[in-house]
Amino acid sequence: MDTLLNAEERDFAQQMRQFYRTEIPEELRLKVATGQELTKEDMVTSQRILNQHGYAVPNWPVEWGGQDWTPVQRHIWLEEMQLACVPQPLAFNVSMVGPVIATFGSQEIKERFLPATANIDIWWSQGFSEPNAGSDLASLKTTAVRKGDKYIVNGQKTWTTLGQYGDWIFNLVRTDPDVKKQAGISFLLIDMKTPGVTVRPIQLIDGGHEVNEVFFDNVEVPVENLVGEENKGWTYAKFLLGNERTGIARIGGSKVNLARAKAYAAVTKTARGTLLDDPLFSARLTKIEAELTALEMTQLRILSTQAAGSDKPDPRSSVLKLKGSQLQEDISELLVDVLGPQGLDFVSDRVQGQGLSDLPNGAVDALPAYFNTRKVTIYGGSSEVQRGIISKALLGL
Repeated sequence: MDTLLNAEERDFAQQMRQFYRTEIPEELRLKVATGQELTKEDMVTSQRILNQHGYAVPNWPVEWGGQDWTPVQRHIWLEEMQLACVPQPLAFNVSMVGPVIATFGSQEIKERFLPATANIDIWWSQGFSEPNAGSDLASLKTTAVRKGDKYIVNGQKTWTTLGQYGDWIFNLVRTDPDVKKQAGISFLLIDMKTPGVTVRPIQLIDGGHEVNEVFFDNVEVPVENLVGEENKGWTYAKFLLGNERTGIARIGGSKVNLARAKAYAAVTKTARGTLLDDPLFSARLTKIEAELTALEMTQLRILSTQAAGSDKPDPRSSVLKLKGSQLQEDISELLVDVLGPQGLDFVSDRVQGQGLSDLPNGAVDALPAYFNTRKVTIYGGSSEVQRGIISKALLGL
């Protein structure tokens, strides 16, 4: 990437590189590098170090801890973070609810929530998807009926990632059932310790617990927890989802995982020598490397447009989401294929709690990552949706 940057940007990249590798504890970066599951404490520790140095929320307004950086500098901040295997700041805080509050919230709500959100003193959960309102989010049924100075919330949310750690949840709720579905939605902040809030885990195929169902049974929420205007929540949600897709291609993370696959292949013996000497495997690896390089070039072209002053939505970002998601899945599949039969044995080992000493060091989390990565072509706008955008906005079909 350095060859595509000017001298000032290269200096900035080196500054970020040095910071990440000296200030973030090595044991945390090793966990990320080897695909191990991070604890809540790991993520909090890392984000608080970043926030202490002004690097947790650079996309926020400067008055709330942001940085007056160019789009290219923000890209470098994220790319170098991923390359250094630093746990990324909690997306629900820094890329989702934080920007919404900073842009649409009252001064009182900003002062109340933004510092704590940046420092992860509050762990936010996302209350958007419902059992029958996922891709068609505007069909949500959770209601918030105003009674005096409170809303009474009833309904259910699902796929609430890391909701078991949540202190607060930002919710899309229906406050007016008598208008078209997009027009009657509001953006409400709810303390998850409030009576009537119940979090129930959803066990995943790898035996892990990452997502949850959240139920609201006559939950009383103060009116002052409303962000912006009542019934304007759909506007705020679209703004939030635009921020969520920033960096969703995870090019830096894909580079790290591809390097892992090559390292494992280099010590996997075959009749030809190692797996890297196998022509079919090499061809597969080269194809992924070429596509990842092309994706990075596309991302930099989009950044150059933003740096020139354009603030219009760029439909090319759908290419980043579409291809970036596919490459993440391809690389996770490559990692599992390198492990071979040992990777298949890992499913029962994890679920039954048996030993894993026979697996290659650092490879033990490849299969859970493979299962978990199947989701990336769905969240943040499914691949089908991205193809539709590309067809209309880029190809004119």
